[in-house]
Amino acid sequence: MSIVDEFYIWLEAERRYSPLTLRNYRRDISDFLAWLGIVPETFDPNVVRREDISDWATYLFERRKLKASSVNRTIASLRTLWRWMLSRKYVEKDVVKGVRGYKMAKRLPIFVPETRMDDVVAELRDDIASEDFERVRDALIVLLIYTAGLRLAELVAANREDLSADYATLRVVGKGRKERVQPLVGSLKGVIKRYFGLISSQNICTGQKKALILSKKGERINRRAVERIVERKLKMVGVEGKVSPHVLRHTFATQLLNDGADLREIQELLGHGSLRATQVYTHNDFERLKEAYHMAHPRERRDP
Repeated sequence: MSIVDEFYIWLEAERRYSPLTLRNYRRDISDFLAWLGIVPETFDPNVVRREDISDWATYLFERRKLKASSVNRTIASLRTLWRWMLSRKYVEKDVVKGVRGYKMAKRLPIFVPETRMDDVVAELRDDIASEDFERVRDALIVLLIYTAGLRLAELVAANREDLSADYATLRVVGKGRKERVQPLVGSLKGVIKRYFGLISSQNICTGQKKALILSKKGERINRRAVERIVERKLKMVGVEGKVSPHVLRHTFATQLLNDGADLREIQELLGHGSLRATQVYTHNDFERLKEAYHMAHPRERRDP
């Protein structure tokens, strides 16, 4: 077994990373070794120099034209690998240490304005009242992400047993396999009951499947299907620009902040490991305040 194969096993067994994260690690490390002309089976990490890491990052940024975020993720993958090899004494020094990533342009989270989300929710009421399983399920998907701020992976991985008996909370397994109990708005109780009722009456799932969100065939729904559902539902009511489950998650956080929720409370609800990740939403709030200032302040419309 090669060193990198042992590393992948450690990521999966010890760090319990998701299949998507594991795939990114494999791709980043395989691309780097291929660029060096090294076969994983004969990989000797002690021949790699810090300059190799820096040159690789420059190649990705300048020749492949990758975004700074993608280059920085690759560097982070190599950094984790070298730290792991150092702990296992496969290497004598960490050659990735000190390699700087590229500065990323600060992007504000995209979110759906509250008035437009009111239109979305109003449109979903007809779906909830339908006898069509998929219409009710799709409405539940949008509402769960929007009202609970779930990540796409969290929603797909959720099981029925994760719901509390009164449908007031949902146990969520987030990044790094960290668990949290997410409160659900009271109005979701009726939607969930109706959804489960249709599963039973229409024999959607006759086996012992435990997934919360199911396909029409009774299987756990996949990520791409959820993305298509969210995109279709939001565009049906005229939401413009980027639409995705993550945009709904941003909308959840932005509305909480605008309505006076504490930043640390939002951090906990989003499952963020640090407050820094949550603070990005304060920029949206500041932009809103700045707009209100320019519209309302009397000195904005005349000389000081």
